[in-house]
Amino acid sequence: MPYRAPVKDMLFVMRELAGIDAVAALPGFEDAGIDTAQAVLEECAKLNQDVVAPLNRIGDTQPSTWRDGVVSTTPGFAAAFKQFAGGGWQGLHHPTEYGGQGLPKLIHAACIEMVNSACLSFALCPLLTDGAIEALLTAGSDALKTGFIPRMIAGDFTGTMNLTEPQAGSDLSMVRSRAEPQPDGNYKLFGTKIFITYGEHDMADNIVHLVLARVSGAPEGVKGISLFVCPKFIVNPDGSLGARNDVHCVSIEHKLGIKASPTAVLQFGDQGGAVGYIVGEENRGLEYMFVMMNAARFAVGQQGIAVAERAYQKAVAFARERIQSRPVDGSLPGAGAIIHHPDVKRMLMTMRACVEGCRAMALVAAAAQDAAHAHPDAATRAQNQAFYEFMVPLIKGYSTEMSLEVTSLGVQVHGGMGFIEETGAAQHYRDAKILTIYEGTTAIQANDLVGRKTARGGGATALAIAAQMAATAGQLAARPSATGQAVGRRLAAAQQALVEVVNFVVGQGKTNPNAVFAGSVPYLMLAGNAVAGWQMARALIAAEDALARGEDADFMHAKITTARFYADHILSKAPGIRDSIVDGAAGVTEMALAAF
Repeated sequence: MPYRAPVKDMLFVMRELAGIDAVAALPGFEDAGIDTAQAVLEECAKLNQDVVAPLNRIGDTQPSTWRDGVVSTTPGFAAAFKQFAGGGWQGLHHPTEYGGQGLPKLIHAACIEMVNSACLSFALCPLLTDGAIEALLTAGSDALKTGFIPRMIAGDFTGTMNLTEPQAGSDLSMVRSRAEPQPDGNYKLFGTKIFITYGEHDMADNIVHLVLARVSGAPEGVKGISLFVCPKFIVNPDGSLGARNDVHCVSIEHKLGIKASPTAVLQFGDQGGAVGYIVGEENRGLEYMFVMMNAARFAVGQQGIAVAERAYQKAVAFARERIQSRPVDGSLPGAGAIIHHPDVKRMLMTMRACVEGCRAMALVAAAAQDAAHAHPDAATRAQNQAFYEFMVPLIKGYSTEMSLEVTSLGVQVHGGMGFIEETGAAQHYRDAKILTIYEGTTAIQANDLVGRKTARGGGATALAIAAQMAATAGQLAARPSATGQAVGRRLAAAQQALVEVVNFVVGQGKTNPNAVFAGSVPYLMLAGNAVAGWQMARALIAAEDALARGEDADFMHAKITTARFYADHILSKAPGIRDSIVDGAAGVTEMALAAF
């Protein structure tokens, strides 16, 4: 089943929900309106449909290999990456002064989805490189910026993120990698890092490792961690590559999914110390790394949407072709394609609605970040930044958990054939599993949502979003269509559930933290569901209005039907989740540990 990028739906969301006209009014984005977006997305679609997507299956059956410290990627990956970088896609939203195109994150986000739908394993390389660029833009010296960012944008270099160690997973206070200051002002790095995506490969001339390590004498815990650039090859003053640095890949992992993406174990300093250049100030490394982490978390949420979209397309194609059983309503004289069967349609609609809701949520958040960076009014920037930061754990957590449900349904639609690797449905399911784990598990996203994004500010941002949801519910209640009113009722109930949970989190966070955190992941899932449902409700309004103007009837009818399905079958779960959070803590916390 060939991949077809959902450009039409992306443009609808950009125009009607994310407000691309407002983004194009921001300083620096004047040429980035809907016409530019359409042109960019159509070109991006061609590359990913024709060049990258055919590599997805090959990557699963012929994954990256390691031998004597050298990693060989899947056949075709290096050539595709050269085309990807040569087309300017790595620098799409990065500053023009470093060779980027300076387009809004809103446009870039849609392109992220396409490359990940085409091939998740391939897309991880530019994803991590984007994060490395963001970190250097935020805290790197001028020398680091000019020395590395243009080369990463050009595709000559790629980037990695080195946090995890054998004994230090989510708890980065346990990082043991050390950095020893040198007389020339640089450092020598020593230690082991694991789970390093594209930590070694053959797709670019150099790899720029961003490494967390502790300088000798630094404070214990996370406050004593610094961030360093450690390139695979030293870069000479004239820009040429010099000696191999003392960082080596000692193995790559054998994984459930994303098999073509080499996940490396890197050893630093076995031959005297790896040369490292500090990013920013000593002991502020975690602060800087979180810039990269937040960029990666948003992109991983996009990965969830992307793999779910690919699974949906494959399931629809199979359901149209698979002949099995006579429809229950007798509409056909004999056996027909399974897409006629109500439960198959229910599964396909679940897949479609989940993808469209999460896509809208992500693109709306991307537009908010554009305003947070570029709007001339400080208060407006702050408001959009708060909204975007609240959305990141939802996009990462909810969209990736959604991808597991959608890719599982994709296998289910295929029936027994879905369990057979040759059909390809299982690959999407296997690939999706890692998304709920890396860059912070779903529980870590939920802890962030509870602590930093809700309790710390008294729930102000969450309640402001809920107020906007209530306004949309009110608009729907006043509309003449029965569908609009029905969606409005579902949205109002979900909004009320969200408000009650936010108040519970704020009110009980200090006095009864176990009760709050027992419901942290359900809170994340409720919030993600409610915000995605809110966007689907807004889409319904836009589609009904477009239909009244006589615009694109087939597309608008489908959008309305999908929004109604989301409200009735997905958003309707919100009140029950509210009950499990507000009333259900005892069932989590009161079991004696010895009874497990």
